[in-house]
Amino acid sequence: MKRIDDLRAEALAGGGAKKIEQHHESGKLTARERVNLLLDPDSFCELGMFVTHRCNDFGMETKKVLGDGVVTGYGYIHGRLVYVIAEDFTVFGGSLSQAYAEKIGRIQDLALRNGAPVIGLKDSGGARIQEGVDSLAGYGDVFLRNVLASGVIPQISAVMGPCAGGAVYSPALTDFVFMVKQSSYMFLTGPDVIREVTHEEVTFEELGGAMVHNSRSGVAHFATESEEQCLSMIRELLTYLPQNNMEDPPLIESSDPADRMEDSLDSVVPPDPSKPYDMMEVLRAVVDDGRIFEVHREYAPSLIVGFARLGGRPVGLIANQPNHLAGVLDTLTSVKGARFIRFCDCFNIPLVVFEDAPGFLPGVSQEHSGVIKEGAKMLYAFCEATVPRLTVITRKAYGGAYIAMNSKHIRCDLNFAWPTAQIAVMGAEGAVKILFRRDIASDEDPAARRQLLVDEYNEKFNNPYIAANRGYIDEVIKPHETRPKLISALRSLESKRDGNPPKKHGNLPL
Repeated sequence: MKRIDDLRAEALAGGGAKKIEQHHESGKLTARERVNLLLDPDSFCELGMFVTHRCNDFGMETKKVLGDGVVTGYGYIHGRLVYVIAEDFTVFGGSLSQAYAEKIGRIQDLALRNGAPVIGLKDSGGARIQEGVDSLAGYGDVFLRNVLASGVIPQISAVMGPCAGGAVYSPALTDFVFMVKQSSYMFLTGPDVIREVTHEEVTFEELGGAMVHNSRSGVAHFATESEEQCLSMIRELLTYLPQNNMEDPPLIESSDPADRMEDSLDSVVPPDPSKPYDMMEVLRAVVDDGRIFEVHREYAPSLIVGFARLGGRPVGLIANQPNHLAGVLDTLTSVKGARFIRFCDCFNIPLVVFEDAPGFLPGVSQEHSGVIKEGAKMLYAFCEATVPRLTVITRKAYGGAYIAMNSKHIRCDLNFAWPTAQIAVMGAEGAVKILFRRDIASDEDPAARRQLLVDEYNEKFNNPYIAANRGYIDEVIKPHETRPKLISALRSLESKRDGNPPKKHGNLPL
């Protein structure tokens, strides 16, 4: 028994007291400290504690540490099984060896076989150079399992230190990526290589820091102020997710009345259609307890995506944000929306859309950036989704945005509109300029004539009743009724069964 206790103590020591102290001085927790904060108390069962590398070159035969730089095992979050991979920077800088990769692979296999989420806490300098191609092969084995598990079990990555080179592809293949401000970074090639090749001067933070990947590249979904906040948010995220693609998301009894009316919604949309308002106010007024777990907050902010509950049931929210670029769709919002829609569809999470979109952003830059292809991604994602789907049109639903934002024509189950909804090919001003250019130019009072035609167009087309007459809108509702209407609709769709034609897979416009 003493031998086992000695080995366990040696493994728990990681890279040794000095390296742990240095790690703490840099403001970071150790791998096992992170695991203990992430999981329910005393629930972690470590696997592979005594594994060591098998490299005997470059003096490595005398440098063997139990665990080999990665802590793996399983435990529980809110009483539900999860598998964990935590890289230990105190051991060889967290660098990946063949044995290290095998430990990760075993956890990925167990998670897939047992239908439970897998969480990776990243803190590694990359491949272990001394092992050459064996370490590269190890990364390939991990990436393959990331792909095979995609859409079957939730995969979450938290970058809590360096993540460089080929190592970045594993988190990029997972469902959600968390980063910690000022202490984590991701990039394929570091500042030194960039300086040598392109002569550009850039810092680690500028190149691949948390805010860069949250606001510019879109690689990461969450930026947290501390490791503790990061781990706490992962725990919260899992409350909205099922264990796997064969289960429904967890239903939690809500104290927020399902029949609650929200009178503030009756005045939230300004009378002037050109004036913005905050769609987050609408969402908070509708969902349970005003609680929204927003995803990709800093990226493409004219579209909001995130999780919430309606009547205790988790839902995925997709909403235009009129406060930013009038809620327009573009290349970035389309990709942001498509990825979130596909995740929710994978894991049986109903989709609830709030629409106020003047269309897709026009311009040479957008066209040259592939807005056609990128916009098609969100259209594809909605068309493919078989989960319960609801839409509420609060104001503008113009042109291609009307179709792409979960319209009846692409299999939305129930479509609601507020009386303020404007459903048309385009806004009245633009339509009148195209249709009546000559009439206006030849009139004695062009301005008055234009306004008359705009008013007439608004009366005839810019309202929800024509679409409702055609059956494209199921019901025009008063804004304050939105919450009970949505909860009732979701209940009616509990037994929904839908599918797509048999095929290996579709050809998403990548």
